[in-house]
Amino acid sequence: MKPTEGDTEATRALSSRRAAVGDVVVGRNPVVEALKAGRVKRLLISNTAQMDRAMKVLLDRAGEAGVSPETVPPATLERLAVGTTHQGVVALCEARTYWTLDEVLSIAKEKGEAPFLLLLDGVEDPHNLGAILRVADGAGAHGVVIPSRGATGLTPTVFKASAGAAEHVPVAMVGNLTEAVMHLKREQIWVGVAEADAGRPYYEERLTGPLALVLGSEGSGVSRPIAKHADFVMHIPLKGGVSSLNVSVATAVLAFERARQLAQGAPARRG
Repeated sequence: MKPTEGDTEATRALSSRRAAVGDVVVGRNPVVEALKAGRVKRLLISNTAQMDRAMKVLLDRAGEAGVSPETVPPATLERLAVGTTHQGVVALCEARTYWTLDEVLSIAKEKGEAPFLLLLDGVEDPHNLGAILRVADGAGAHGVVIPSRGATGLTPTVFKASAGAAEHVPVAMVGNLTEAVMHLKREQIWVGVAEADAGRPYYEERLTGPLALVLGSEGSGVSRPIAKHADFVMHIPLKGGVSSLNVSVATAVLAFERARQLAQGAPARRG
């Protein structure tokens, strides 16, 4: 985890805010979480929606938030949902911005916890990003870091797939993921890379202490420029005929292995 020298313009750019995103939230659970977060400006309900228990919970939450539902034809929701299953409800929300990397690190500092981040290299499927945000929320990650190019950002599909976790997990967008790794190393954070057949088995690595885990897409994995700066490489041993796991499943395995080690009081990695 030896920090590199210097500070480039790209690294300094990590401290600047990115564009606003996520103004349409689709589906019952994601809308409930958006209501909890106080982001909903308009709540649109299909005039054919089933008023079941889940919908009544949503409407109760809307009442608590002071948001009055508007009844609209299903076609209106379908147009806003852009192919995502809306379950009879769409929320138009205040635009939210991506976090900066330093802001995510400050969350851990304020909590008095060792930073734990998930860095995603080339994950293009919004369903995978949504599932990873759900994992991050459950495993206690302080944030997820994504690049601004060559990967999915926060979309209605991501919010839906995250089951509302996208409202709670900070997502930082950076211009250059390699620079983000270098920045984290300067902050004395260990960087571990998951590869299909490289390094030691994940359960032999110490995953406590300040840690950033980098995972790549199923097709190309983690890029070489990022992998060469990692402090360690690990893999998840597989016994069947398939050579790799879905990236969201692999993220869950590694993130909850860290949670297990923390629960058992495993010491932090030392240099």
